[in-house]
Amino acid sequence: MKRVVFMGSPDFAVPALRRLIGEPDYAVTLVVTQPDKPQGRKQILTPPPVKQAAESAAIPVFQPNSLKTEDSVRRIADEKPDFIVVAAYGKILPQTVLDLPVYGCVNLHGSLLPKYRGAAPIQWCVINGEKETGVTTMRMDAGLDTGDILYTVKTPIGENETAGELFDRLSELCPDLLIRTLNDLALGLITPVRQNEAEATYVGMLSKSDSVIDWRLPAKQIHDLVRGLNPWPVAKTTLEGKSLKIFSGAPADRALSGEPGLVRCIENGIYVCCGEGAYRIFELQTEGGKRLSAETFLRGRRIDGCRLI
Repeated sequence: MKRVVFMGSPDFAVPALRRLIGEPDYAVTLVVTQPDKPQGRKQILTPPPVKQAAESAAIPVFQPNSLKTEDSVRRIADEKPDFIVVAAYGKILPQTVLDLPVYGCVNLHGSLLPKYRGAAPIQWCVINGEKETGVTTMRMDAGLDTGDILYTVKTPIGENETAGELFDRLSELCPDLLIRTLNDLALGLITPVRQNEAEATYVGMLSKSDSVIDWRLPAKQIHDLVRGLNPWPVAKTTLEGKSLKIFSGAPADRALSGEPGLVRCIENGIYVCCGEGAYRIFELQTEGGKRLSAETFLRGRRIDGCRLI
């Protein structure tokens, strides 16, 4: 039986962890995850989803602030791991940790490497209008997602699929891919493939500044931005001096003329003129208000001819 230390934090990593726990050939002896963090308006201290999954299976949890300390390295080394599996952990592993497992550190990354290295590959794939993505297993090295590729699995991205929906789908591809990778690594059946640096792209964490809609862009680009920012941080614009969140919509199937940002209300629908084409808003939320459908939002509101900025 192979001993595994699992490192991960968000929901994305949970299906892979649960599958590992259920595998008779592997023993997850320790789960390493981020420290609990305050969340919501009341800033309630909340454990990462991976911690919750580990505790429900009675697996020890380690939540260091840093992996670079001697105590952290010693704690992981005490497990005598055959594998370290990393899935959206959120911290870079130092070489002292990378050198611990017999078969190396295996990372589950939510893109088709070498494209979309970095912290938010799933969201940026959607924002950039990619047609296809997937999950890659790689043998980790000291770089940022630069290790040799082991296996990949591909999937198309739906034209209206949100980042949240894609996030969930990719997480469900991880368990089978991970077990196949670990099995074949242990048997010496994988020939790792070096990443082509000429094709590498990097993406950083999303911030609220990335969420502001530029109505001068084509409607298709705006559609991809809205999808990629759902469920967080959500695309935003400004209506009559107040912030307005846009949760969903689509390029309009009708031609409109007007300056970018000009609002046209037609048959209970909200249309916005863009740099190219028009965008129809389906769900939105005013500052301090509730999330509403466009039809409900228009009841008692007169915004036709207003301009979003």
